[in-house]
Amino acid sequence: MFRRASRSLRTPFLHPRASFATRALGRLPNSQSPIVSQPHFFNSVTGSNEQIPAFRLLDGTGVPIEGADLPEIDEAFARKLYENMQLLPNLDNILYNVQRQGKISFYMTAYGEEATIVGSAAALEDNDEVLGQYREMGVLLWRGFGLDNVMAQCFGNHEDTSGKGRQMPVHFGSPKHHFHTISSPLATQIPQAAGVAYALRRTPDRSNSVAACFFGEGAASEGDFHAGLLLASTIPSPVVFIARNNGFAISTPSSEQYYGDGIASRGPGYGIDTIRVDGNDVLAVLTAVREARARSLDQGRAVLVECMSYRVGHHSTSDDSFAYRARSEVDDRKRIDNPLVRFRLYMESRGWWNAEAEEELKSRLKADVLKAFKHAETQSRCELSELFTDIYGGEEPWNIKEQREDLARLLKKYGEDWEPWRVELQKFKNKGQELSTK
Repeated sequence: MFRRASRSLRTPFLHPRASFATRALGRLPNSQSPIVSQPHFFNSVTGSNEQIPAFRLLDGTGVPIEGADLPEIDEAFARKLYENMQLLPNLDNILYNVQRQGKISFYMTAYGEEATIVGSAAALEDNDEVLGQYREMGVLLWRGFGLDNVMAQCFGNHEDTSGKGRQMPVHFGSPKHHFHTISSPLATQIPQAAGVAYALRRTPDRSNSVAACFFGEGAASEGDFHAGLLLASTIPSPVVFIARNNGFAISTPSSEQYYGDGIASRGPGYGIDTIRVDGNDVLAVLTAVREARARSLDQGRAVLVECMSYRVGHHSTSDDSFAYRARSEVDDRKRIDNPLVRFRLYMESRGWWNAEAEEELKSRLKADVLKAFKHAETQSRCELSELFTDIYGGEEPWNIKEQREDLARLLKKYGEDWEPWRVELQKFKNKGQELSTK
């Protein structure tokens, strides 16, 4: 979201001959800080009162801006970018409505952030370790996770490879795709990403991989954000921090989240190379994250990327954003600065896309999503006994054994006689018989 993120800055008290004084007075012992003879207050990482610049390649109508150096991509790659961007709202439309029908318990959309998610996914290598927050389903889809796996996780059925139906919807995970399981607590993945990157640094056959950590600007208000960046900077490790600044931390606008110049202004405080990018420009995101990844590998250090976008949808199915922002504001942003429209217009200008291709894509994606949905809703949950697996490694401890025995005893006593339990057991594979018959 392109707007001034901080109030006007006070002009620093800087003597006209400060540069001469710096040369003459030297530097502090054990420091690179130059000595000056006049007080010098500062409140900007740019060295002036200007805001941090935002990197952009395409304007809102898909036209390259003056001086833009576009990445070299062919038609096939551009189509893959666009198809993956279009897949996200198709999924969001179906699953948001499915939650409203009570068929799944929860959902979070990615409306308005398609370019940030898909552009960064395309910039990473498939074996880079990803630690996401809530809206990074597009990274998994880019890596071939598949619609059936998405639906299985959201429905929590026995085909769920993320967590055997034991996690909330959209809390994906996949070791095969190097995607660490999403956690509900905010910002926990940030210090974890620093640790993952340190492990990569210490693993010889992973020297060409980075950890990529996604989070929102609201998560950057948590202490874990600072702990993670401090760890990644003092114990240098190849991690790319990708901040999705979509303007809102649930109902709190970014203007109330921080006083300074966004999230990018915090990177230099930890000695981390930082860039701010137009998060609605998929080619700019692709270029910025590619360069961030290359820097992180070359230097063996953390890099911070702040992607500026706008959360068009509600925070989640538990939220009504029109209680704290005007509907007209959302409609204006969808009309004026739509990442899908921007890239589609660019592709059309190159002769890579047309109205016929657009109609075919939308019809195909909708059919694919509906097919996966219809399959997932007919599948049973995992065996009830899976409730107790995958908790501890090695020999199972006494407390888990005791809890399993307690549940088996209750199933024998109430499973057939108490209607709520009898109905619920029908939803599980084997109907809980592997416990009740023991």
